Amino acid sequence: MGSKPVLKTQEEIEMMRRAGRIVGVCLRKIRETAVPGISGEELDALMEVTIRGLGGRPSFKGYGGFPANFCLSINDEVVHGIPDCRVIREGDIVSADVGAVVDGYHADAAITFGVGEISAEAKKLIGVTKAALFMGIDQARVGKRLVDIARAIQNYVEKAGYSVVRDLVGHGVGREMHEPPQVPNTVIPGRSPSLKAGMTLAIEPMVNMGDWKIRREADGWTYRTCDGSLAAHFEHTVAITEKGPLILSREDEAEAIAT
Repeated sequence: MGSKPVLKTQEEIEMMRRAGRIVGVCLRKIRETAVPGISGEELDALMEVTIRGLGGRPSFKGYGGFPANFCLSINDEVVHGIPDCRVIREGDIVSADVGAVVDGYHADAAITFGVGEISAEAKKLIGVTKAALFMGIDQARVGKRLVDIARAIQNYVEKAGYSVVRDLVGHGVGREMHEPPQVPNTVIPGRSPSLKAGMTLAIEPMVNMGDWKIRREADGWTYRTCDGSLAAHFEHTVAITEKGPLILSREDEAEAIAT
């Protein structure tokens, strides 16, 4: 991976949008299907059938050795959870992260939602994290800097009383699932790159109810909060255009290809 962002043409952005629509279908299906008693393996099989049936292929399967078609993280798991034989239970909060590639172009997005009745505190965490994503997206404009995205996310989350994960960041996305630049969710001292038309970013705040510190599990993938507090994760693939940020992975746009 090089060090400079790969600027996309309008045609390339539209190709990424096709992948984003597939991701949107997947996320909606997960939200609808993740009922108490269903296993991660069942959801993973659904993701493979859905992505391939819509003309894409899963971005995650085999990436760096990742064994599944999407990431499923539950309760105090932050990101990169592996969908396996564990079943989802009433009261869980579930984070689903899906990537798809179509004709060589990737899109990547994530949601967090509650299964059945969840606590008021969990609902607030989910709402704050989703709102923080859109605070960050609103800063993804020509002439702004990456730090403006980070500052908007961090300020919003910390004012709500939560913490932003610092050890993991968003990223550029396009022909590769991970491209320059890294997209932090907290302010990092030093010069911050300017945002230019044609940049395509995966903006993804990861927010903990407790402390920001996380640890990686023995499976080599799953990240969990160190203090056992709940975590939430939202993500969109966003193109920076002269007219403002363009979300390429919207669930509502997925209606056009949903089956």
